[in-house]
Amino acid sequence: MKLNDIRDNEGARKGRMRVGRGIGSGKGKTAGRGQKGAKARSGVSINGFEGGQMPLHMRIPKRGFNNIFAKDHAEVNLGAIQKLVDAGKLAKDGVIDHAALKAAGVARGGKDGVRILGKGEFSAKLSFKVAGVSKGAKDAIEKAGGSVEVIEVVPAAEKAAAKKGKTLAAKKAKAAG
Repeated sequence: MKLNDIRDNEGARKGRMRVGRGIGSGKGKTAGRGQKGAKARSGVSINGFEGGQMPLHMRIPKRGFNNIFAKDHAEVNLGAIQKLVDAGKLAKDGVIDHAALKAAGVARGGKDGVRILGKGEFSAKLSFKVAGVSKGAKDAIEKAGGSVEVIEVVPAAEKAAAKKGKTLAAKKAKAAG
């Protein structure tokens, strides 16, 4: 065998079908799209479209509820905070708030602030300034000699309403009727 004898196996490389290149190509005239209609034309085949009939995804009943007044808190457990303190990633002095926890990489998201939960062992004497704290977490922090200050954070829904010039109270009054 020589280098110039090397070839791919028969049928290993198949050429691309060139449609609409005349009657002799086998895919001439309509190029395999059939006769007329939306599917014969370019860029018109809409996913889920049923020819004007109400589509299935709109006919079936919807379930659930999306509360626009719900608060989005980043939830952080005391055990995770204790690990950061032990590793030296979180300062023992000063006030620990959302920004400090976010910088340490433990509070992800939370447009409406951070909420401390009581899971895990906690022994550091720390001062917290957060949007929320569970009863167990508050007890554990105060038992360790720390303090917790719960601050009122303006919810994201209220910020959006304020941008539009509407107040949340006016929205609730309108909904009540």
